[in-house]
Amino acid sequence: MTTKNYLSIYAKSFNWSGFFLPKKIYYKCSVLYDFCRTLDNIADQNKDLEIKKKELKQFRNKFEQKNQEDRVIKNMWDLMNEKNISKKIVEDLFDGIKSDLKKEVKIETEKELLIYSYRVAGTVGLMMAKIFGVKKKESLQRAIDLGIAMQLTNIARDVVEDEKKNRVYLIKSSNDAFKSIKNIIVKADSFYESSFEGIKDIPLNSRFSIIVARRVYRQIGRKILSKKDIESYREAGKIYVSKIGKIIQTLFALKDLIILFFT
Repeated sequence: MTTKNYLSIYAKSFNWSGFFLPKKIYYKCSVLYDFCRTLDNIADQNKDLEIKKKELKQFRNKFEQKNQEDRVIKNMWDLMNEKNISKKIVEDLFDGIKSDLKKEVKIETEKELLIYSYRVAGTVGLMMAKIFGVKKKESLQRAIDLGIAMQLTNIARDVVEDEKKNRVYLIKSSNDAFKSIKNIIVKADSFYESSFEGIKDIPLNSRFSIIVARRVYRQIGRKILSKKDIESYREAGKIYVSKIGKIIQTLFALKDLIILFFT
């Protein structure tokens, strides 16, 4: 399976926004996604916990040794060297994936939630910014914010799926489970807001793609809120943005592009 197929099969929203990227940049994003997806597949596969821990350790060792026979690892190291991506960022990503390999995952505080979200997604936002050539420190932080926002959206969307894996990322604020989901979306919105200004440091030929991705992913949270209560949320299954919805958000993204241009 090629990196392009990984992105198009597993990441519909990102692949939609990737349509607006130059081909060379799209390929580099695909290399990064391929690496991240490989890690996710290790953690999420239907195998014994100890086997998953062993496979993650083996993959991490191959990464540390810069194994050239593993296409995913070779491409990732080539990308890191070309775009000056620090190994520490990738190590943080590994640590985030490792934290999911427990019999039970239960996040208790907002600090734990944000650390976890940085490790599994903020790191990816930062590496994406490096691919685009962003150098300004504040804008790199905004890229982390966008990654965290998207991860919080994932958490709000995947509550039922995560429960089946004994993973609880929601911070229970009351006995109302849907209120806890709403709180996650509100927190995500604050990170979506803080991420916006940093997008102006992305080169113009890639900027619109990120604006679209931000718009489409944020819309997932709004669709979740439309369910009103936990029963409707559970009955809805996995919530996503339809093709028509993506087209609408893409049109709204044109307005964002103009606003950003004059900010």
